[in-house]
Amino acid sequence: MAASPNLKVLIAEDDALVALSLRGQLTELGHDVVGEARNGEEAVQLTSETSPDVILMDIKMPDMDGLTASRTIMEQNPTAIVILTSYADDAFIRAADLVGVMNYLVKPVDEKELAPALRIAHSRFREMLDLRREAESAQQALRERKIVERAKGILMRRLGIGEEEAYEHMRRKARDRRIKMAELAQTILAADDVL
Repeated sequence: MAASPNLKVLIAEDDALVALSLRGQLTELGHDVVGEARNGEEAVQLTSETSPDVILMDIKMPDMDGLTASRTIMEQNPTAIVILTSYADDAFIRAADLVGVMNYLVKPVDEKELAPALRIAHSRFREMLDLRREAESAQQALRERKIVERAKGILMRRLGIGEEEAYEHMRRKARDRRIKMAELAQTILAADDVL
């Protein structure tokens, strides 16, 4: 039975037999394997080229290990990552968590474990991105509000008007010019710097 939704999955595994087994399981689950990396460097490159929904990342690989590759991917092309390993000790789990992976599976991977691990990793990653976007939006709104407040203060001082009148003056000017209040505020701040 195919998992829903079908995901684009990148396999990063240096053991050809394990990679072949994972490819078969993923295909059976209805997912698309968009690439196979034999080491961490290939995983980073293929992530950039294929934009997978989820990466199945082995920890122990040549050239660049899976944790280093995961860290690099999260910095360059954030993607949901499920770590695959033969090691289930706390140190590996903590290291994987610090890198920002979304799930952790111990080999050999059973299809019954793989399906929910992929869905959970993909879902949690999307939630994380949504939260990050909301936080960035809130920070941007705060920055814009501070700029508007500074511009309002300049108008109050230069025009000798009250706070409400300065705000209304800015609102009318922004509406007349069809620009955001923050853009008008930037113009006021720039003009005040010149004067």
